[in-house]
Amino acid sequence: MRASGVLVLALQDPNSTNIPAASLDIVSLVLHAGLVVKLVLLILLIFSAASWAIIVYKNGHVRRAARQNAAFLAVFRKSSRFSEVQASCGSLPASPLVGLFQSGYAELTAQMRTTAADRPSESPARPTLRSLEAVDRALLRASTTEIARLEHRIAFLATTASITPYIGLFGTVWGIMTAFFAIGSAGSTSLAVVAPPIAEALIATAVGLFAAIPAVYFYNDLTSHVKAFANEMEDFSLEFLTIAERNFT
Repeated sequence: MRASGVLVLALQDPNSTNIPAASLDIVSLVLHAGLVVKLVLLILLIFSAASWAIIVYKNGHVRRAARQNAAFLAVFRKSSRFSEVQASCGSLPASPLVGLFQSGYAELTAQMRTTAADRPSESPARPTLRSLEAVDRALLRASTTEIARLEHRIAFLATTASITPYIGLFGTVWGIMTAFFAIGSAGSTSLAVVAPPIAEALIATAVGLFAAIPAVYFYNDLTSHVKAFANEMEDFSLEFLTIAERNFT
């Protein structure tokens, strides 16, 4: 209220030139900004809060996925049978490689079951694959699903990074327009009259950048992690197909 009183006096008195520097704090500027600028600031704060919630959640998800991928690969490469690996999948739900393995294993099992039903009773019991390409397609579908799960909500960070500076700029332009109208009404161009309303308007741009900069950084960071997971899933798919071809064809 102190800043508002000083500003009103400055607008009423064209010869007023002194405004205490302490009155120009950010909280006062926000409180005495126009309605449109306040609405813009509220929108920007919502974007920022949602972005930080996504950043915290996705970073935790990425770390869990990385740990569980390493644990799953240790089990996969140590086990001699796919059924042993399948038994450990339930304890590693965050690992994208689990989804790939389960999809490939389900396709293998389905083909083995069909082959066993078509085989005469006196035939050898060794299971064989009908189509390695079908297993490859199952792994590819699972990889697409897992990547989509890893990318879920990350696009909002890109939206925040691209749109919030413009929302902040709109608030600033509107605030400066309002400030110039007030300056014209006051009939004075002294710094004491000009500075406070323009400072209020510029807060919108500052908050827009505050929302956008972390969103840009973490969007790029999380996207790089997703690419690393995609490469890891591609390597695992090739390893799975190699084992399947060696043992079941």
